[in-house]
Amino acid sequence: MTQLFLVRHGPTHAKSMVGWSDLPADLSDTAAIARLADFLPADAPVISSDLSRASATADAIQRDRPRLPHDPTLREIHFGDWELQKFADIEATDPIRIRAYWETPGEVRPPNGESWNEVCERVNSAIDRLITEHLDHNLIIVAHFGVILTQIQRAERLTAYEAFLHRIDNLSVTTISIIENNWTLGRINHNP
Repeated sequence: MTQLFLVRHGPTHAKSMVGWSDLPADLSDTAAIARLADFLPADAPVISSDLSRASATADAIQRDRPRLPHDPTLREIHFGDWELQKFADIEATDPIRIRAYWETPGEVRPPNGESWNEVCERVNSAIDRLITEHLDHNLIIVAHFGVILTQIQRAERLTAYEAFLHRIDNLSVTTISIIENNWTLGRINHNP
């Protein structure tokens, strides 16, 4: 059995759409980070997105765990021209597309960004590679809201819209067990 421990990075406190921008995480809640590190399997390798909010969170929970190189394919959704804009500002200039992106996700793409289906394809390929490389082991993946939702959607065979209904807090853990291509979702948005 391979078990994935999907950890969302620490908060950025941004009030806008943050995808590929490299905003730092606020890791000042050392008690929450300690609880998270205690909860995770002690011998599991840690990998993260290459964005600093994820890599710094991975550093904070690593302890004596092996560390794998940062992986850019584990980045958040690429919001393109919507990056760092507030929903209301985007809605004022591109109301149909922004509503469709969240209400009927799939092929809708932000200008110069990526669609939900493209995010899923990118992340699924990365996760499949990691599972193959670490078959029958635990793996801690520190990533982003969108990355975690892609794997919830995959494990539960949800529509994209149904996946988007899940809440994924910063510093939370979502677990997925994989046995011979059979995916079982464990905890979602667990806050140790």
